[in-house]
Formats: sequence, C-alpha cells, structure tokens
Amino acid sequence: MSKDFLIKFFQPKGKGKLWWMFAFIAALAIVSFFVDFGFYYNKAVTSLSLNLPKVKEVPFRQGLDLQGGTQLIYKADVERILPKDRTSALNGARDVIERRVNYFGVSEPLVQINSGSNGEYRILVELAGIKDVNEAIKKIGETPLLEFKEQNEDARALTADQQKELDQFNNEAKKKAEDVLGKLLSNGDFSALAKAFSEDEVTKGNGGDLGWISASDHQSIADIVAKMKKGQTSRDLQKTENGYELLKLEDQRVKADKEIKASHILICYQGAQGCSSNLTKEEAKAKIDDLKKQATPANFTDLAKKNSTEPGAETSGGDLGWFGKGQMVEVFEKTALALAKGAISDPIETEFGYHIIYKQDERTVTEYKVSHILIKTKSIDDILGPDSEWKNTELSGKNLKRSSVQFNPNDGSPEVGLEFDADGARFFEQITSRNIDKPIAIFLDNYMISAPKVNEKITGGQAVISGKFTVQEAKDLSQRLNAGALPVPIELINQQTIGASLGHESVAKSLKAGIFGLILVVLFLIIMYRLPGILASLSLLIYGLIVLAIFKLWPVTLTLSGIAGFIMSIGVAVDANVLIFERLREELRAGRALSNAIEEGFNRAWTSIRDGNFTTIITCLVLIVFSSSVIKGFAITLFLGVLVSMFTAIVVTRNLLKLIDERWLEKNSWIIYSSKKNKN
Repeated sequence: MSKDFLIKFFQPKGKGKLWWMFAFIAALAIVSFFVDFGFYYNKAVTSLSLNLPKVKEVPFRQGLDLQGGTQLIYKADVERILPKDRTSALNGARDVIERRVNYFGVSEPLVQINSGSNGEYRILVELAGIKDVNEAIKKIGETPLLEFKEQNEDARALTADQQKELDQFNNEAKKKAEDVLGKLLSNGDFSALAKAFSEDEVTKGNGGDLGWISASDHQSIADIVAKMKKGQTSRDLQKTENGYELLKLEDQRVKADKEIKASHILICYQGAQGCSSNLTKEEAKAKIDDLKKQATPANFTDLAKKNSTEPGAETSGGDLGWFGKGQMVEVFEKTALALAKGAISDPIETEFGYHIIYKQDERTVTEYKVSHILIKTKSIDDILGPDSEWKNTELSGKNLKRSSVQFNPNDGSPEVGLEFDADGARFFEQITSRNIDKPIAIFLDNYMISAPKVNEKITGGQAVISGKFTVQEAKDLSQRLNAGALPVPIELINQQTIGASLGHESVAKSLKAGIFGLILVVLFLIIMYRLPGILASLSLLIYGLIVLAIFKLWPVTLTLSGIAGFIMSIGVAVDANVLIFERLREELRAGRALSNAIEEGFNRAWTSIRDGNFTTIITCLVLIVFSSSVIKGFAITLFLGVLVSMFTAIVVTRNLLKLIDERWLEKNSWIIYSSKKNKN
C-alpha cells in the first residue's frame, strides 16, 4: 500500500478534532488491552526476555457457577417478630451469616435477603470455592450468640482431681520420653525413632525435621541446640513449654540480616485496620506527637501501658519481642531496623494507625537445622482452657429486648440504646455496679463489637452505648445487637453444589459459542455494509476490550448468566450500527453529499438507538434492584454493555468514518452502497 494512497485515504487536513478523538479512542483501547490480557503480555515479555515493563495483572472475579461451590437457600421464620422489627432482625442475621462464612475464607461470599409474595423471607447464601460444605451449613445454622463480658481478674486453680489428672499424664509422658532416650543412646536411628514415637504430627512423617530455625522461631529449642555440636543428639531429656524434647543438630549458619528487640506505642483512629478507638485521624496524630515529646527509654513502657491502643498493651507495654526482616509491615520494619540501639523513632503511619518505636537491642541471628522427637505434656491451660482477658456474665442476648439508634440531646451525636427485660435489667444493674470505671465488652458470635466504659451503676434496664459514631456505624451496631437479641430461626430448604470442572466446561462452551457468533456478525457487517461494516467490526473489537476491562476493574462477578448478558450486549451494539448504516444509505440515495449524509445518518438513527437502549437500561436497573443473584449477573453485564455500545456506535464508528477522505469515498461509492441501487 503506497504512502500517497494512505494520505488520500486518511486526510488530516481540517480534521484536527477528529484526530484528537481518534488518539483518545486508541489510548483507551490500548489500556483496555493491557487490563484484559496483562497475564499474556507479561508471559510474553518474560519468555522472550524483552526489556519492557510489566503490567499489573487483574483477574476476573468468578461467580459460583464458574468457580464451583455451593448455593444454600434458607427460609427465615419471622412470625414471632413484630413487623416493625423484621427488617432490622433480617439484616442483622445477614451480617452474622456473612461473618460466619468469612470464617471459611470464602472469596466474595454472597448473602442476600429475598421476600416472597406470600410473606415468606428467604436468605440466599452463595459460597464460591468452599471445600467443607457440611461444616459451613452447621456454622451458618447456629443461633446468633450475643454476650456481655467483664474483665477476668479471677485467679485460676485446679481441683484436687484435676491436679491428679495433670500429674499422672505428665509422669507417663516422662517415662515414655526416657524410654525413647534410652533407645537413642543405644545407637538407635533418630529418624526412625521420630517416625515411631514423636507426637508432633507435622514433622514425624519426615523423621522429625524442623528445617532451619532461629531463636525467634523456637526460643527454647534454639537455646538447647546452641550448646550442641554439629551432628550431636540429645544425651538427656530437655523440658520445653510443649513437652519433652529429644534433639539432633544437623547444621548451623549465621544469617546476614540482624534481629532487633523493640516495643512501640500505637495510637489508632477511626477507619484504621482493627481499630475500635473514637479518635479522628487528626486527634490521633496530635496525641502521638505529644507522646513522642514525652517518651524516653526509661518511661516508654509506662507510656505504652497508659496510652497505646494496641490490644493487651496495658500488660505488655507494647513489647514486640525479637523480630527480623519480613516479619512486620514494610514501613514499620524499615523504620525499626534503621534505628540506632536505644533510639526512639519519630511518628510513622501504617494501616493500623500512628506508631513510635523504641529499639531496645539487636543481635546477629544464628539458624539451626534441627530434627526433634516431641513427647507432649499437659499444662493448666489444657485442662481449664486458655486464660482469657474477658469472662462471661449472667447477661446475654436472650435478655436484650431490642436496641435502637438514638441521638444525644446535648450534641445530637448518634448513640445506640439498649433495652433489657426484667432479668436483664437486674443482671445489668449488678454488672455495672461492680465494674464502675471499667469496660464491659459486648461480643457477637465471639467477636467483640464494642467495649464501652461504665461511668456509674445503671438501673431501670436501659443503657446507652455512646462514642463518636457516624449514623451508619450506629445503625450497623444496632443491627448486630438485634441479630443476637432477635434471633431469626432459619431452615435450610434447598442446597445446590456445582463442581469447578462443570464451571470450566460451561465457560469453554460459552466462549466457543460467543466466538462463532462474533465471526458470523463480523462477516454479515462486512458483506452487507462493506467499508462501514469493516469500521463497525473494528468498533466492535474496541467495545469488547472496554467492556472486559470494566468487568475486571469494577470488579463484576462473572457468572454464566453474566456471560450471556455480555454476548447479548454485543448484539445490541451491532443493532446500533445497522440502524446507522441503513440511515446513511437512505441519505446517500436521496442525493445528499457524503459529509451531510454521515451527519444525518447518525442524527436520525440516534433517536431509535436512544429509545431502544434506554428501555433496555431501565429493564436492567429493575432486575438489578429486585432480582436474585443469577438474574442480577445477567442484568449487570447487559447494562454495562449497552452503555458502552452507545459510546462505540455513536463516537467510535462515527469518528472512524469521518476520518476517511470524502473525495476518495465519492469516487469509490461502491464501497458504501450499490451504485445501481442509487440510480434507481
């Protein structure tokens, strides 16, 4: 193709705005291409060893029917709940179920409330990629548990029978460990003995191999093997926190990176990860700056105990122990490692809030390659359970009549009001009387949602949880409380499990159908409309790149029905081009000049395209708001496709067509329409 032909075909003179628009369209298409096919681009750059930057890969979010998983439908029994409380109770139950399914690590679980025409309420739960379906069903079906707890200050002690049980178990463990030690001292094979006798289920299968460890990984074991020589095995019993250890030092080495011992003070703020403080970000920054001015190595621990918002800081003093590279968030680790021994850092910010760090010490790190045989012993915690910061009270969710959002009469700030029944009022009065100036923690499903401080004994069965809540935060807390106070009995009425292989097979068939359909559509456009058909096909390609990029960046959860909506939206995009080109032909046959015919063709077609697409958009919006997940997936992809199709049909195709030189088109009018038909 000659240069002169290209100049004649695409005339730049007088078309500056069109070329700027073309540049924008091309840039949009290129960006969309890298979003859609970033994985293949990066793979090509790596395999060909090209000196090109890589792009961030954005995966598609797959729905239940593509990824595999389970759909559960529950019937909610709301007959015993007052009509005015049903919405709050159901929303609270939904929040509880979402937290429970998140326990299983499910990616993007869907929990949705649907109301039937006969007054029934159903809760739809979609768990994509879940492995243990039965455990999920069991966990979801439990009644929401609301608990009120106070600080645990009780001294723990074993009964005589419990002490006897503990001593007997540990004596038998010691005898077993002595027996294994005897076999080892008699030149027994360490690996074989570990496989036969070790009670560490993780390592016994590979001969007790712990791999490379350091003092920060296993302090007690590292202390023991530090006194041993390479290749040496235990010559006597060694007691650790887990039991009796028989050890073999395989090798040792010194790491290049040092470990440091540090403590910190954390002041978190609203919106920081895991933060329950009422401080704003500005207030937190001011407080950490003030603490920095006060802090010295001598008073750092006391300041942390009194001020740090880190859980447990009142006892730990912010102590982080020994840690090395790769164990803390990046900005925290970088600051701590760079400090001189004994120095206190300036305030830094992480996703958890503001910190100041005190570097207490540093050391070189020796790593040991160790194998072990563990004979477990028991401790008090194994019999009484782990020591907890909180203990249960007599008050629970069954005593809470309702919670509601209210507003402080003095400053208008949102609060959460609590109303207890008669027993709950009595229990609450007793609890508050013995916890003045102390917190009472509120747990929902073993998750602490609030820990307000008691200012005085509260009587009358009503209380207020106050703090710097937003209205939405107060509503959310009220819903969670009502979920425990107004448990909604649910009954599993339908379960459907879809295998991942079935999903992949369905995707493959859908893509195959879509590709064949697209090829047929492109052939139809080119045969029927010639050059405009070629430009429309190019526009259709750009349309596909943009829509798929939106699906990834939004992100839209793709389901089979969603893929169907996308394929259907391609038909909508083609339909818009057909309307435009038919109008264009009519204007040309009427004798209009090409530039006028193009303008009139697009302008006259626009009203039909607008009306048809707006009708589809309204239908999609109705389906998105009122339908369940399967239909909603179809509606979302069709909705986005229709919006983009209007852009590509009216802007992209029009821009490409107007860039072509009119004089060249008039000389070669056959490339747009039949000359014979024009004469007729």
